Amino acid sequence: MAAKHPAPAKSQASIPDAPQYTSAGDLVPPVDYRRWIYLTSGLDMSYSAQSSGMSRFDNVFASPAAYSQFVATGHWPDKTILVLEVRGAASKGSINKNGHFQTTNLMGMEVHVRDSSRFPASQYPGGWAFFDVVSRSKATLIPQTAECYRCHQAHGAVDTTFVQFYPTLLPIATQMGTLSATYQADASGNNP
Repeated sequence: MAAKHPAPAKSQASIPDAPQYTSAGDLVPPVDYRRWIYLTSGLDMSYSAQSSGMSRFDNVFASPAAYSQFVATGHWPDKTILVLEVRGAASKGSINKNGHFQTTNLMGMEVHVRDSSRFPASQYPGGWAFFDVVSRSKATLIPQTAECYRCHQAHGAVDTTFVQFYPTLLPIATQMGTLSATYQADASGNNP
């Protein structure tokens, strides 16, 4: 059954892949994100020294219009949507004897949205907000007090995003000179 989505506001209708919101302010998750531009997968990544205890893949997708703008400018435009999909990892299955593969177990999903009209840079670093996808038709805003906001601001390579983990975009940002000073300090080992 297809999820029902509210009609986008007129200001959003002319922007391809623009974020859409419910009347309550929740984000309507993009249903077709798997047709978007695949940026990377991480296996068992963690930003803390402690392991989560379970093996997982993090897959990142970008809306096509935002990806095209990034390739052209080295920056993410307003109305960018990035989707983080977390899937289980397994090592034994079918004919596989070594290594890991992704399972059908969708463990979670988050959406990172740059929308300066809703999330002013004075309150949200770079005009970005994080949403936790709770259903096919609803993603709730993650509070600004969550660590993800501070971590992305302190360590994001470009526009508070983790382009350092996107192997096809990091060279573009490097060539265009759009890497943040904080990322460059991290990369050189000069950031505590």
